[in-house]
Amino acid sequence: MKHAGIIRKIQVTEKGTAMAAQNAFLLEVAPEANKLEIREAVEAQFGVHVLAVRTQNYAGKPCMTRTRHRTSRPDWKRAIVTVRAGERIEAV
Repeated sequence: MKHAGIIRKIQVTEKGTAMAAQNAFLLEVAPEANKLEIREAVEAQFGVHVLAVRTQNYAGKPCMTRTRHRTSRPDWKRAIVTVRAGERIEAV
């Protein structure tokens, strides 16, 4: 997989802000990406040294359309990336 399509967005949440104090950052990534690909993409895109990558898979929530058909939101994946002390991933 190419590095450009792996990282979808940086998640700016209360939990993510608290984790940033311990050099851990939350990223939404492509569901088919593995930990090695996520590590390479983060190092290439943000110029930091990655120490650890943990992933979490989320199933899309069920919902209804305007015509009352049952469907679901897409599945997604989150990565918790720990970087070397003193380095940061800037969220725009």
